[in-house]
Amino acid sequence: MALRGKGMLVVFAEVKSRDERDFNEWYNREHIDERVNLPGFHRARRYVAVRGSPKYLATYECDSVNDLATPGYLALLANQTPWTQAVMARFTHFNRLTMRMQIDLTHGIGGAVTIVRFVPEPARRRELIKWLRETALPRAIKRAGMLGAAIGENDLEIANAPVQQKSMDHPRADEAEWVVLLEGAEAAATSAAARLLFKATALKPFGVEAAPTIGTYRLLYGNQR
Repeated sequence: MALRGKGMLVVFAEVKSRDERDFNEWYNREHIDERVNLPGFHRARRYVAVRGSPKYLATYECDSVNDLATPGYLALLANQTPWTQAVMARFTHFNRLTMRMQIDLTHGIGGAVTIVRFVPEPARRRELIKWLRETALPRAIKRAGMLGAAIGENDLEIANAPVQQKSMDHPRADEAEWVVLLEGAEAAATSAAARLLFKATALKPFGVEAAPTIGTYRLLYGNQR
């Protein structure tokens, strides 16, 4: 089964160790279910890092990236529940990416995912998509233990909509960051695929100047409708 839509919200977060119990309870008992039941949203999953940082990752699949900037959604961000406000006030790291999914080669739900993040030169995006679709992702998926892969591009207009609306959910995005999601049965498989196929030398032809950020995560909880 492919992703449930063409849009995805990707969130990285951390809290201090003393706040992790409440953070995890909030995610599992309120936040995931609340988001899944919003218009346009269909599935959400959360993970904890096996290798890399930030420590926690969450993904939310929706019909379109535009679902992440509707008046109703922005109103919710500006008027969070008391529990959400209390938990978010204790975040030590928070980063949100509003992804316009470019390639979806996923299959089912794996126990682990490796995230590769980088910023390419905008003028080379067509060549990048071609390489990802025809070379990098098919090679990754063929490896033992792999289940699927997807690629998304952060939509800056959508990402910065909460800033314009003065929501508490407002780190400003200034670069069109790309995210590769490599999904597999085990963390070792997804991590090995990422480090083999997404070296800095492989991405340099697409204007990627800095080494990609790679983090591997195991599944904690998910829900869908």
